[in-house]
Amino acid sequence: MGTVIYLDNNATTAVAPEVREAMLPFLGSLYGNPSSMHTFGGQVKAHIDRAREQVAELLGAHPSEILFTSCGTESDNAAIRSALAVLPERRHLVTTRVEHPAVLNLCQAIAHQPAGLPRYRLTELPVDGQGLLDPAAVEEAVDDDTAIVSIMWANNETGVLFPVEKIGELCRKRGVLFHTDAVQAVGKVAMNLENLPIDMLSLSGHKLHAPKGIGALYVRRGTRFAPYLVGGHQENSRRGGTESVPLIVALGKAAELARDRMGEENTRVKALRDRLQKGLLATCAGARLNGHPDRRLPNTLNISFEFVEGESILLMLDQHGVCASSGSACTSGSLEPSHVLRAMGVPYTAAHGSVRFSLSVYNTDKEVDKVLEVLPPIIRRLREISPFGRDQLAGMKK
Repeated sequence: MGTVIYLDNNATTAVAPEVREAMLPFLGSLYGNPSSMHTFGGQVKAHIDRAREQVAELLGAHPSEILFTSCGTESDNAAIRSALAVLPERRHLVTTRVEHPAVLNLCQAIAHQPAGLPRYRLTELPVDGQGLLDPAAVEEAVDDDTAIVSIMWANNETGVLFPVEKIGELCRKRGVLFHTDAVQAVGKVAMNLENLPIDMLSLSGHKLHAPKGIGALYVRRGTRFAPYLVGGHQENSRRGGTESVPLIVALGKAAELARDRMGEENTRVKALRDRLQKGLLATCAGARLNGHPDRRLPNTLNISFEFVEGESILLMLDQHGVCASSGSACTSGSLEPSHVLRAMGVPYTAAHGSVRFSLSVYNTDKEVDKVLEVLPPIIRRLREISPFGRDQLAGMKK
């Protein structure tokens, strides 16, 4: 395959060269078990401690509040199941209709547990047409039976940002635990968790230019926590299992890089995203932006092209070496459009033709130029061969 233009960074990111270099010694000579009493193992533990500090610095947290996990999904599961374990008398969960499946599917599974297991109520909050959540909806949903509110910081499909500070304040007033899946937001949004009313926060390394298989869960000091993986004394007895030192070191280095590059994410990367958006809306008839134009991540563009299929667009982009994602649930083989776009009320004719472009610091102006060159003809061609698009094409302005 020729040159790849990778615009699917909300799915996963390339491992940064600095991160690869940082982890290599722990795949070679520094192979000791960090739990061992001898010096050889102890020197490895020191690198875990440093990685914990690096992640804490990115989040504005204390190192003791960082718990290493295998991924964002484990972090989400650990947070939500811990809340139910430490508050067994409470049987109500609150989330949104646009959460990542790691949260939404878990909450739905808990709410539909087989007979004989505890019964829980689940409230799934709506969003408006721009993907925004009204904090008043959270306030109305929370009651004395609520164990946890789990609401993402930034949506993975549209990049829309949620008012986590206001939500946290509402939860704190009611004595309810608040967890946020911040997998997409970490490294792109400045955070100081010391001053935010957030009890638990999930992140994932492979969204930060670290390898897959490593994540972290922030647990505020003083928050009661029940381990998800029970075993040895690792992670201050909060997660059993021998630590994956190479991956933990990699996450620490990636967190350090993300902190240094956050300014670039919010200036140069955002400018690239905006230029791509402006060009596609100007040159592709029937194109529409999904999500709030301003209150979203600096790297994310979700755009719909009416009367064409998103999967067809992706296949034709792939022929030009362009990697992006569809807004429809293609990974499940479903013909239904994305649950996020359906919750936003995006018409089916547009939701089926949605494409997500998500950029990183490694993207260039030349790559954006290439997409602006090849995508408009693709949209025109697909409309010409579509029985639905053909009927609409005449009335659309080029």
